[in-house]
Amino acid sequence: MVANNLPPPEQVISMYKAKNISYVRLFHPDTTVLNALRGSGIGVVLGTLNEDLQRLASDPSFAASWVATNVQPFAGAVQFRYINAGNEVIPGDAAAQVLPAMQNLESALRSAGLTGVPVTTAVATSVLGASYPPSQGAFSEAAAPVMAQIVSYLSSKNAPLLVNVYPYFAYSGSGGTVALGYALLSADAGAASSVSDGGAVYTNMFDAIVDATHAAVEKAGVQGLELVVSETGWPSGGGGEGASVENAAAYNNNVVRHVGGGTPRRPGKEVETYLFAMFNENQKAEGVEQHFGLFQPDMSEVYHVDFTAGASS
Repeated sequence: MVANNLPPPEQVISMYKAKNISYVRLFHPDTTVLNALRGSGIGVVLGTLNEDLQRLASDPSFAASWVATNVQPFAGAVQFRYINAGNEVIPGDAAAQVLPAMQNLESALRSAGLTGVPVTTAVATSVLGASYPPSQGAFSEAAAPVMAQIVSYLSSKNAPLLVNVYPYFAYSGSGGTVALGYALLSADAGAASSVSDGGAVYTNMFDAIVDATHAAVEKAGVQGLELVVSETGWPSGGGGEGASVENAAAYNNNVVRHVGGGTPRRPGKEVETYLFAMFNENQKAEGVEQHFGLFQPDMSEVYHVDFTAGASS
């Protein structure tokens, strides 16, 4: 929604339904959008602003007012799937605020009688210090102390960890060492670009990143934690290496078809996945950041994604 030319939320919700899109992620609360989602049946992942983390962590009354403003008025009419405290702040200055913010939000939800909405956070793969091969995945020295506490807390609440997974950036920054087919989940990538890891064979980078994160969680002492891919996508332009309509269409359609089958580490366990983003955003930083949208602001397709192709949408 970082754009000044987007269609009204009601039109966007209608388009979600027409395209068989059943879940949406909002990076921060927006009353107009939440009102438009009332009665839609669309599951909503609702994020907090990173700049609110400090107050959410230090002031339970602020967490209570956040819930009273952004969740309570919509509860029942809007299907809240998860609330994520912060996006991609670990490791970093705000990392230590994430868990107390999660705990205060959880308490506020409980006090408001709103049970069944897991509170979590969204991390980038920068939390990993090692990721290759996937079985060697481990949190970095900077992220490990915070992540160990967070995954333990999530496990105790039976809540998932949200992970933003971008083979595109690994590919575009690799100087040619990552094969394009491996990054695009192309079935014809071939054995030459597959990765053998013990008894597992990885034919694409998406699975490798997800399973490296699973390995890191297990090394932090937690078994069986669910991972939700809270962002993944590929730019259709903007001048970056590999940024083209053809590659973006291939990547996102391949992801939709693929995630129902799980990963080598969790075969058959579908990976709940959110494509980034709905629209090209003209107020993002210039370059590829403005070109992750599946749709133009006039609601025409940048390229076609078949949301009915997966095991579930």
